[in-house]
Amino acid sequence: MKLDHATIVTPDLQALRQFFCDIVGLAEGARPPFAFEGHWLYQDGKAVIHLVQARSQQPPARSSSRIDHIAFRLEQAEWIALAERLRANGVDYQQGEVPATGERQLFVTPAPEVTIEFVTSGRSGA
Repeated sequence: MKLDHATIVTPDLQALRQFFCDIVGLAEGARPPFAFEGHWLYQDGKAVIHLVQARSQQPPARSSSRIDHIAFRLEQAEWIALAERLRANGVDYQQGEVPATGERQLFVTPAPEVTIEFVTSGRSGA
């Protein structure tokens, strides 16, 4: 089994599209003609993120069961370049390290209630 895609419902559709395309490097591509506004964002020819316009400008109420975040694994050079683009664009992020593995993490919240993790293996300067 493989994860096919993640769908993010957001009141700020254009901000998330811009974040994923301009900062992360995904490309907007073909999307079926659904009756609601959205974007499909591609990596290596595959739609990996589906963005959907929320019906309300308010984030949904938290429930006890929910998906906390999604994560993308990057090569170290890609991870370092992403950190540089985040800094250059004034995008706030938090860095972390996975205990005992040395994997490095970047956590970004590009829209309310949406957290994206970018992870890479090992340690090196950034």
